[in-house]
Amino acid sequence: MSQKDAGVDLDISLGYLLKEASSTLRTAMEEVLRPLGMTVTHYSCLELLAQRPGLSNSELARGAFVTRQSMNVLLQTLERDGYVTRPAAPPVGKALPARLTPSGRRSLEKASAAVRSVEIRMLAGMTGPEQSEAFRLLQSMIHSLREGGTGTGDTV
Repeated sequence: MSQKDAGVDLDISLGYLLKEASSTLRTAMEEVLRPLGMTVTHYSCLELLAQRPGLSNSELARGAFVTRQSMNVLLQTLERDGYVTRPAAPPVGKALPARLTPSGRRSLEKASAAVRSVEIRMLAGMTGPEQSEAFRLLQSMIHSLREGGTGTGDTV
């Protein structure tokens, strides 16, 4: 039985290549965020709150690709460290909407600049049109997987 018959050929697997790119991107982001006292999840949480103030723990967890439990621990730490505020009691339902503090915004500004430098480095070998096409292709892949496409490769 050949390697090809045994499963996915990693040398030509787009899924494997995407996972490798994702892992490499995360490692590069962690390297620039670590000196700022942040992780990728920490940064993601602050960025989500800057763009969508008042998100709940569950919404932040989905946006940062972590469990609700992990996000709750992070939010408690961010609140203790003065980066976010949450009401003592939920205004409606059970959710405690989080908001960035001025300190959280300042910290996010530094982190955003660091993350932008990683993205610039990642895209350095691509022209503007190639970057646009890569963005479009990745969005298409995400859409196809979320919509539960047939996987036949047919296009409409």
